[in-house]
Amino acid sequence: MKKTTFGFLSFLFFLLIGTSGMAQENTEINDVLRKKAAYNKEHPEANGFKIQLYNGNETQAYRVRSEYQIEFNKKAELIYEAPEWKVRVGNYLTRLEADRALLEIKKEFSGAIVLETEIKM
Repeated sequence: MKKTTFGFLSFLFFLLIGTSGMAQENTEINDVLRKKAAYNKEHPEANGFKIQLYNGNETQAYRVRSEYQIEFNKKAELIYEAPEWKVRVGNYLTRLEADRALLEIKKEFSGAIVLETEIKM
């Protein structure tokens, strides 16, 4: 009976210590997220990530943009940087967000890549 009581008390102690540590970590994470949101409001353009679907000639760029907009029901950006046309999508704050979206996009656009670039908030 004593072993069971000791085990139960040890378990409760672990829960109390572990929970308070996690609560403090969550508070710190939330503080960082709030600061990041405030910064983004003050700086509408920030470094982030976009997904490039295509890089090449104009005709194919328009075709890729249309296919993406139909398939995903989201806007795609068409950019001309001499001598090539580019199709880019998304405004992702983190590489993780961009990589998650890329997994879905690659099912339809196998050549898609993530690029670090300036994004508009």
